[in-house]
Amino acid sequence: MPKRLSERLVSWASILDPQTEAQARATSELPIVEGHIALMPDAHLGKGATIGSVIPTRSAVIPSAVGVDIGCGMAARRLDLRAEDLGAPELEAWVRVMGSAVPAGLGRWHRMPSDEAEAWFEANPPSPRLDKAARAMAQLGSLGSGNHFIELAADTDRVVWILLHSGSRGGGNRLAMLHIGVARRVCTYPLADPELAWLEQGTSEFEAYLQDLRWSQAYARCNRELMLRATHDAVDGVLGREVEATFAVNCHHNYTELERHGGRRLWVTRKGAIRAGVGDWGLVPGAMGQRSFVVRGLGNAEAYESCAHGAGRAMSRTRARKTLSIEDFGRVMGKTAWQRGSARQLLDEHPAAYKPIDVVMRDQADLVEVVHELHAIANYKGTS
Repeated sequence: MPKRLSERLVSWASILDPQTEAQARATSELPIVEGHIALMPDAHLGKGATIGSVIPTRSAVIPSAVGVDIGCGMAARRLDLRAEDLGAPELEAWVRVMGSAVPAGLGRWHRMPSDEAEAWFEANPPSPRLDKAARAMAQLGSLGSGNHFIELAADTDRVVWILLHSGSRGGGNRLAMLHIGVARRVCTYPLADPELAWLEQGTSEFEAYLQDLRWSQAYARCNRELMLRATHDAVDGVLGREVEATFAVNCHHNYTELERHGGRRLWVTRKGAIRAGVGDWGLVPGAMGQRSFVVRGLGNAEAYESCAHGAGRAMSRTRARKTLSIEDFGRVMGKTAWQRGSARQLLDEHPAAYKPIDVVMRDQADLVEVVHELHAIANYKGTS
C-alpha cells in the first residue's frame, strides 16, 4: 500500500534511500506539478528526476525527466516452444549467434541499415534537428549497452518467451540532449537543479520537443519489434525449424503523454514506469538472468494508472564494480546461459546491484496483477 510522504509525494517503495526521497521531494515542489508525484516500488536516484517516478504536470514537460533514452521500454513474445526443446547446447548456441543477429554494446550497430529500417525512415522521417540520421537508421534493430538485454525465459508452464529491453538508441539520445539544453535556456524559474528545467506548452520550443519525442518513441517501439523478429529468427536457426509466436507485448517506460486523471488533462511523465490502466499489458523485468513478470494493470488512480518498470538499482554501477565479485556473479547466474567470458565487463549488472524483485512486486500488488512469471534460461547483453 502507498505511503504519503508529503502532500505532493506518494510512495509505493518500501526500499527508499534518503537521497532518492529528497530528490523526489524537490521535483514534487515544482510549480508545474499538478497533484502529487507517485514513486514506484523500484524508485532510485536519477539524473534530475527520480527513476521510477510518475510526474503529472500542467501545460509543461520536463525533458530531462523523460530522460535521454526517450521511449525506452520492454517487449516480449511468447513462442510455441517448450523449455525442454532448448537444452544447454542450444541455449549456448543462441547466446553465440545473437552477437551477429542483434549488434549490442557501445559503438556497435549494423554496418548498413536494413531494408526494414530504410522503409521505416521513409515512412517516419525525423526532423532536421536530428544530425547523423544515417547512423540512427543503421542503429535501428540494435540493442545498446548498460541494462539493455535480450533473454529467453520460461513461464511456470515451461513455455518459452523472448524478453528484451531497449530504447531509441543514439538518435533519441541526441534529440533529448538538444531539448534538455533548450529547456535550460528558456526556463526562467529559479531552479536548484537545472536538470528540472521545463518547456511551456504553446511555445515553439515545446512543439519542437513534442515532435521529436513522439518520433523517438515510435523509433524505440520499432527498434524492439525488429529485435524481437531477429531474436526469433535466431531461435529458429538454432533449432533448425520455424517456431510460431502466440502473444506479444511492447510498452514504453521512459515517455510522456497527455492523459486525463481526476477530471484534469495532464502531461504524465513516466520516468522508469509503465502505464498500468485497467487491462493494460506490461513487463516488469527482474535483475539479469533472474525472474521477470508479465502483468496486467489494475488502473490505480492514485498512481496515475502506472506501475514499476523493473527491479530498480540498489547500488550504483561504480559501487557494484567495487564491491561485487565475478565469482559470485557466476554462482548467482546458475544454469542460465550467458556471456560468462564477459563477466568482468558486465559486473555492474550483477543481480545483487538491484532491488529484490519479490519486494517490488509485493509493493505494487494494488497496481498490477501478475499473469505470467518468467524464469530466465539464457541472457544476452551488450559489452564494451
